[in-house]
Amino acid sequence: MRSSRRSRWRAGVLLAVHVIIALHITHWLIAGRTVTPVEPSEAMALGRDGVVNAGVIFFAAAILLTAVFGRFFCGWACHLVALQDGCLWLLRRLGIRPVPLRSRLLRWVPVLAFVYMFLWPAIYRWLAREPWPGLRTEWTTSDFWATFPGWLVALVTFLVCGFACVYFLGAKGFCTYACPYGAAFAAADRLAPLRIRVTDACSGCGHCTATCTSNVRVHQEVRDWGMVVDSGCMRCQDCISVCPNQALYYGSGPIPLLATPRVPNPEPRRYPLAAWEEALLAIAFALAFFSFRGLYGEVPFLLSLGWAGVLAVSSWLAVRLWVQPTVTFRRLALRRGGRLRPAGWSFVVVFGALLGLWFHSAVHRYHDVLGQRAYRATAELRRQVAIGEGELVLTAADRRDVAVGRFHLGRVRDWGLVPTRGNARRLAWLHRLAPADGALRRAATTALERGERPEEMHLLLAREARDRGALEAARRHYRGWIEAAPGRPTAYVELARLLAEAGDLAAAGEVLEAALGAAPGAAAVRYNLAVLRVMEGHLGEAIARFEETLELAPDHRAARENLAAALARVGRFDDSLGWLPEEPGDTAERWLQRAEILAAAGRWEEARRQARRALELAPGWSPAVGLMEQLDRRLDDTKAPSG
Repeated sequence: MRSSRRSRWRAGVLLAVHVIIALHITHWLIAGRTVTPVEPSEAMALGRDGVVNAGVIFFAAAILLTAVFGRFFCGWACHLVALQDGCLWLLRRLGIRPVPLRSRLLRWVPVLAFVYMFLWPAIYRWLAREPWPGLRTEWTTSDFWATFPGWLVALVTFLVCGFACVYFLGAKGFCTYACPYGAAFAAADRLAPLRIRVTDACSGCGHCTATCTSNVRVHQEVRDWGMVVDSGCMRCQDCISVCPNQALYYGSGPIPLLATPRVPNPEPRRYPLAAWEEALLAIAFALAFFSFRGLYGEVPFLLSLGWAGVLAVSSWLAVRLWVQPTVTFRRLALRRGGRLRPAGWSFVVVFGALLGLWFHSAVHRYHDVLGQRAYRATAELRRQVAIGEGELVLTAADRRDVAVGRFHLGRVRDWGLVPTRGNARRLAWLHRLAPADGALRRAATTALERGERPEEMHLLLAREARDRGALEAARRHYRGWIEAAPGRPTAYVELARLLAEAGDLAAAGEVLEAALGAAPGAAAVRYNLAVLRVMEGHLGEAIARFEETLELAPDHRAARENLAAALARVGRFDDSLGWLPEEPGDTAERWLQRAEILAAAGRWEEARRQARRALELAPGWSPAVGLMEQLDRRLDDTKAPSG
């Protein structure tokens, strides 16, 4: 059988694709901003957040083109296909010829993966009655690598989705049993009129099937249907190239969805595995996937699918070694005559180690899933802490969630082979909600060392240090908080208050002036700066800052009251009272403040009426009682006859 002349052309095209990818990454590294990744996985943003990006357009265009031309993208442009073909070439050079696994149940994995990635986010939003965010576009990004793994995980992906998947699942095994994009392309391919077709010159030699790296039984399909109907065909066209009679060609005609067979009883697709073997593969795949998906916060979705396929086949082999007297795999005799051969012993040792890792990973993921579930249940409590909204009150259910989360996430911390990304941060938050001696500092410091959301960790550490009176540590973490999130006003305000309480009004003013530049639209910054100017005796500037605060936040009650007080102190009584009109629901404090301003203005009768209203709302309130006594004396003095 002659070699395919198309292989080198396809290798050149795939190499060019990788050059284009490298240029895209290089542009981002140099410019700092570039087009969003042109990658099908980026289309997840549409169902999740309503975002239309370059990945969405690319994936949609690829599906539409597949519905006309077939799966050319998979065979000629996919980087994972290039990886698998390269691994297949190397394995063959080593004398290893992988045979495709043909499983009826595992072929549904790509479909389920597609539903989970691209449809489930929208379905979940609908079930949870969450409002649709609407469509928005996002064509460029400065965080190009946000959705991609690091280099170590990329190397593991190369080994698993490349060599391991090809060896255990067959050529393009990842495409057949894991790729979620392949599910969409396979469905569109059923509509494609352009396909591999056959003429009457076919002699049924089988060269086409032997050379196909997509695991398609080409000779059988063209015999029965006059074309390749298998949606796994990736249009590599190796079959056309090696046909000795030039009987195959790429052309238009009936689509598979509506095609009728050329023979009365076309041979069905072969699935040689027994029912128990299919069930074993499916169960092992599911267990492995859920054990490794998101492990340590690092294992991505596609890698976990490929790894699950490898472990499923390994488990199937292990059971066969247990129950069958003779077992071979990839031309290796693992067991013969009921006795393990050297290759079989090697497999048992390696699989035993993998089984131990699998069990450990499953336990680790169990604790991680339960811990994160409890952590998510505290979202509202964490929001209150972040914005400093009143006193934190935990219900019995809240305390149970915190305790459960700390227990499971503590196991994740203590039992992991490597640190789990984000775990220290989550533990720090849980220790903040239910403080334990020193636990918050240890967890948050660890999270900072790992770069886990520095803004949040500095927030927790700053407030924890402030509460225990460690002012220098509090200042350091407040400044770390500002450095991590320079546009957030809360850190500036809290640091300024800390400095003011320590008597350093000048430093507090510098912090708030810096906040004006970083967050010019923050009413809280201008309000606190106004209060600080009052403390310094700069009433004119304080009044201006209070007025700016009320322009940004007209309902800022404290700003109104303090502005009124400042205006009264400079003798602008009418302006002061203008900021404190009588309103339904006024508190005793508001009535008393008006009374004090009226008294300072010499309007004692009006002041007495306001003070009496304050006493009606708060009987016996000493400030109001004292003011009433002063006003009574003042009025008595004015009524007394002169000498």
